[in-house]
Amino acid sequence: MKRMLGLFVSAVILLSGLAVHAAGKIDKAVKSTNINKSAISVSVKDLKTGKQVYQLNANKPVNPASTQKLVTFASALDTLGTDYKFSTELYKSTNNDLYFKLSGDPFLSSKDLKTLLNTAKFKNITEPKTVYIDDYVLDSEYWGEGWQWDDNLNTYMPKFGPYNLDRNIMKIIVKPTNSGAPAEIYPEVFYPIGFVNLVSTGKYDRIKLSNNQTISPSLIQAEGTVNNYTVLEIPVPNIKMYFRLRLEDAFNDSKVFYYGKIYQKKLPGKNVYLVSKTEHSIDAAARDILQYSNNMTAETVFKAAGGKFVNNTGSINSAIKMFDDFCSRNNINNDNVRIVDGSGVSKNNLMTANFMTDFLIAESKSENFEFFRNNMANPGIGTLENRMLYFGSNVKAKTGTLSDVSAIAGYIKTRHGNEYAFDIMINDSKSDSDKKKMAEETILRTLYLEY
Repeated sequence: MKRMLGLFVSAVILLSGLAVHAAGKIDKAVKSTNINKSAISVSVKDLKTGKQVYQLNANKPVNPASTQKLVTFASALDTLGTDYKFSTELYKSTNNDLYFKLSGDPFLSSKDLKTLLNTAKFKNITEPKTVYIDDYVLDSEYWGEGWQWDDNLNTYMPKFGPYNLDRNIMKIIVKPTNSGAPAEIYPEVFYPIGFVNLVSTGKYDRIKLSNNQTISPSLIQAEGTVNNYTVLEIPVPNIKMYFRLRLEDAFNDSKVFYYGKIYQKKLPGKNVYLVSKTEHSIDAAARDILQYSNNMTAETVFKAAGGKFVNNTGSINSAIKMFDDFCSRNNINNDNVRIVDGSGVSKNNLMTANFMTDFLIAESKSENFEFFRNNMANPGIGTLENRMLYFGSNVKAKTGTLSDVSAIAGYIKTRHGNEYAFDIMINDSKSDSDKKKMAEETILRTLYLEY
């Protein structure tokens, strides 16, 4: 008995020594990054037991950037379900009125609108009395709290809402003319936008677009030179106006004619029937959010789920209520967490590394876990396309990048077969993005090799 007890004690001491040795290796890895230790937050927990195996500043609230999408999407998925579909529906009333019921579908296209109305034409619906749009699924707050107003030409941060269409991005054509002469600039499809055209036809394609919101959001200054026919992209300045214009195009193309205005009105509960609908699955949204970090899709899904949670119009407040409820039901302490949007774009978001790993462990016990994890990025895919190839399929993660911030969180299976939830957040203004990302890989590689 004494011999067995001695062996047991020796084994415990050995394992404890190995853990200390492994933690020391990560400490050295952190030091080797030459980034101030106080700017790095790390949490690593055993996926099965939840036991903390490494931490550094893990209870310090910092900005999580787009890793926040992991928690906002998971809580939204819990509400919506893996079979959820964004559905844009066209109804006809017994009074010969048409109703478009919107879902905020982040994948809805102008082509989809034309398909809906072509179906109406096929069913001999050619002269509706009145046209209504039911847009009550989401509120009209088209940007998140703390988003940078001077980023209004950033295609990664388009406005979002019930009128999502064509990814809320529009194309601008810049066409060369004669050498030295002004270029031609115009939107690919009609939209009332003006240009201060300072682009000349030259030897190079060097075009810069800028906009002063305080003067006019629909006036863009273009400067530089153009040599080839060039297509640029900008966020749609007014998504409701753009939607209405593309809907007019769809009416004209399908030769379905109405008279008067298009009105806003909720779909009646009776005396209407479905003419046609177009759908896109939550699967597409999952990949878009978790692999490619699309902000518009993340915001839309979070708000749409919030609306379903409160059985009313989706808003950031209803989405946060849903998120808090998810944390409460799963015994996740979110006292040191502040969420103000669904994407992680705002610098006002705050999260701790320990919260993230607790959340990831709780999610691993969810019925949605395989769907959730399978849609995260592998090295070589999405935002990890050119990163962390060393790990192969042993890492499933979500990255995050803002000015001064780089982060990565997810699941890792080490070379010893152990599985962990991890979170690394680096909030440092003195190191560039590449250095921060290299630091993340250095820490993860040590975790992979030593644990």
